[in-house]
Parts: sequence; structure tokens; C-alpha cells
Amino acid sequence: MSAILFAVGEMAAASATTLSVGSATSCGSIVSPKLQSKAFIAKCNTRNYLRNFSGLKAEAFVRCESESSFLGNESVAALQQSITPKARNKKQRSWNHVQPQASYKVAVLGASGGIGQPLALLIKMSPLVSSLHLYDIANVKGVAADLSYCNTPAQVFDFTGASELANSLKGVDVVVIPAGVPRKPGMTRDDLFNINANIVKGLVEAVADNCPDAFIHIISNPVNSTVPIAAEVLKQKGVYDPKKLFGVTTLDVVRANTFVAQKKNLRLIDVDVPVIGGHAGITILPLLSKTRPSTTFTDEEVQELTVRIQNAGTEVVEAKAGAGSATLSMAYAAARFVESSLRALDGDADVYECSYVQSDLTELPFFASRVKLGRNGVEALISSDLRGLTEYEQKALEALKPELKASIEKGITYAQKQ
Repeated sequence: MSAILFAVGEMAAASATTLSVGSATSCGSIVSPKLQSKAFIAKCNTRNYLRNFSGLKAEAFVRCESESSFLGNESVAALQQSITPKARNKKQRSWNHVQPQASYKVAVLGASGGIGQPLALLIKMSPLVSSLHLYDIANVKGVAADLSYCNTPAQVFDFTGASELANSLKGVDVVVIPAGVPRKPGMTRDDLFNINANIVKGLVEAVADNCPDAFIHIISNPVNSTVPIAAEVLKQKGVYDPKKLFGVTTLDVVRANTFVAQKKNLRLIDVDVPVIGGHAGITILPLLSKTRPSTTFTDEEVQELTVRIQNAGTEVVEAKAGAGSATLSMAYAAARFVESSLRALDGDADVYECSYVQSDLTELPFFASRVKLGRNGVEALISSDLRGLTEYEQKALEALKPELKASIEKGITYAQKQ
């Protein structure tokens, strides 16, 4: 059979990932001796497994060559150097039978939701993940069973309800929290606050008790307030590490890159637009003057692009007409940030993303900017992006501060009153 080339994402600006396969049949992570294969070769760079799943720099590929099916007796033998069986925990249900030897555990809290399901699928595609823990209050067993058929090595475990929340977090390296209610037409991010604030508070308390050293990725809106809530909860538990708490604002970057590439007829993979501030309305500030490659914009283009990037979430909510919010693009963006975090944990010294974190770049205690990620979380805040702003950007930055400040204070006040 002719070779099939699967490219995993062009998730951002600087690199490319390739997964090439020599057969049209599926290569699954559940190994069966009944499958026959004439040839199978697997090659992995142990330092960085994926080049473009997150859109940043990494160096690796996996090549599978087969004339019939991908996994047979020879295939199993070839994989034994990188994949080993794992004993099942009786208290957890494991849907897969093999895992990479050197990899990471990721938990998705809210895994059966509109963001959680596609996000879990994308995370399972990552060769850096050995165990994927899916938690939700209902319907998660079916999601886990469905994902188990995907032919990637990560084991999938399901956890349902508050009684299993603690177990879902044991030994986890990265926790992703998309749990909560989505926006509906006419609903602002602040309208979500009372519901999602309580959900985030409870989940972060469990994280503090069971995996306090994990990277915590907050997706639940309003991020401008839920991240400060998470910080206060972690402080109350005595385990707060500001370097490991992230508000996931990657979707704003993804949108900015896409819109700029379309507007200027650029190759999307080349475009990188830093987005600072927060993650709602005017607090979202794309720094178009810092676009890479260097690009010129008219005043009208700056205004048009900025407003569209700020309102893109509402654009999707209205287009879905009550059926949901930006779940798929959010899952894509969150998966990019998860992969960047895993690569940083794995020792990649060249990982940069925009994120809403504790910051001293402005007078605000939390602020989104580009950050350098490392094994311990945020290694550096990239202050250079805030220097040399245009007059439009400087005015927009000052204009967003009062709204962002109010959102931060709202979150802190809520957490301290509980």
C-alpha cells in the first residue's frame, strides 16, 4: 500500500510535525497478537517528541512502515523498547494496555463537556502523554471508552463524580480545567462568574490536596477572575506556586495569527502575534506592531483586526445560535498550550507561549504576556513586547487596565469570602 502522511497540526508559528505511516490501516495502542505486519519501524527523539503539535520548536518524528497492518508480532517486538505494559489499578478503569516508558500524566477536569472532549482527543494524540485522566460529574466513561480506540500509546482512565476526583489527580503532571458552563447568546463572561467560580474553587482545592506540584491550566471563564480565585485557594492551602498557575489565553493568539495571515496573505505557520492583557473583550490586546514576520498595518486594519480578535468569541457564540461557544478552537488552543508545557517539563529550553499569569510587568497582579516555560513553570516574563508600543496600543493598554483590575479583584474577593 502507498504511504500515508499525517501532519499533526500547524498549531503556531515556528515548526512542523510529521507522523508518516506506510499503511492505510490503523495503528492502535491496544496490542493484539492476531494482527500481522511485515515491517514496522518506530523512531522517537527522546528529548522532544513532537515538532508542531504545539506549533513551537521540537525535534521528533515517528515513522511506521507496513504493507498490511501496523501492529503484528514484529510490530510489537519493535515497540518493546519504547512501550511497556502497565498494571491496572483496580480502583481505576484502564482503556489501553501500553504506554511510553518516559512520559507524563495529564488530567482533564470537565472531560465530557464541549471543550473537554475534543481537548482530550488532542491530548491523547501527544506522544509525550503516558496517562490521560478524564474526570467529570457524568458521562465520562463513554468518552474514555471512545478515546481508547485511538491508536496512540497514552492510557485513558475515567473518573466520575466527587468521590473519584482525588484519584483522578494522583501523580498528575499537568491539570487542565475546562469545567463549567459555556457562554450563550447575550451572556457576558461576567454572567458566568457565579457558576464557574464555585466549580473552579472546588477543583483547585482538590488539585492542592492531591497534586500540588502540577502545572495548572485554567480554561473556565471568566479567566480574568478564575485564575485569581485559583491563586487564592492555593494560598489558603499553603501550596501556591505562581510559576505553575496559568490562565490559558492561547486562543487569542491562535485567532490573531489566523486573522493576520488571512488579511495579509501570509503563510499561517510563519505568523506570530503576541496578545497581552486578559481574556475578555477589551482586555484582549493583540500587539500587531510586534507581529512576526514584520508586517505593516494601516490604522483602519489595526482597528478592524483588534476588534475582531477581541470579539471572536461572541462571533462564534452567535453563529452557533445557542448550541455552544468556541469549543473546538478552544480545545485546539488548549492542546497547544498543554503540549508546550509538556515539552518544557521534558527539558526543551526554547518554549514560549502567551499566558495569563501572576506578573509584575504592570501594576496589575495578573497579566497576560509572552512567557518562557521551563521545568519549573514560568522561567521569565517577556517584557520586551511591552516596549515600543504604538500610540494606539499604549492607549488600549491603559484602557484595559481598569476592567482587568476589577475582574481580578472580583475573583480575589470571592475566594476570600468563601
